[in-house]
Amino acid sequence: MPSRKSVPAATEATFTITQLAAEFDITPRAIRFYEEAGLLEPGRKGRNRVYSPRDRTRLKLTLRGKRLGLALQEIKQLVDMYDSQASAAPQLRAFLAILAQHREQLEQQRDDIEVTLAEIQQHEKRCRALLGKS
Repeated sequence: MPSRKSVPAATEATFTITQLAAEFDITPRAIRFYEEAGLLEPGRKGRNRVYSPRDRTRLKLTLRGKRLGLALQEIKQLVDMYDSQASAAPQLRAFLAILAQHREQLEQQRDDIEVTLAEIQQHEKRCRALLGKS
């Protein structure tokens, strides 16, 4: 379970789970899921979660990765690299490698879909020909 941070300084903007859910058009449950996965580490104010600008950015990056179809583990790796103080070059190289792998998978899926569509077209043509003879 991720460690809980203390509430950010009063001068730093914070967000509630409801605000983030509305902003990104996702459910609070989805945000809690990303917390459990270690992608977000909100502070607490009483019983309420308090999200920092860092959490908001991490959520935004997580959702981008999800839209790209990346696995949660890949997203976490990239988001964690985003937080590191090291050079951006390793993060960018890792991201490029993940994108290349994902592109390859999608291209294979596209090829498979094209083959399947061609087979469907052949079956439709045969069925129409048989119906025409009836």
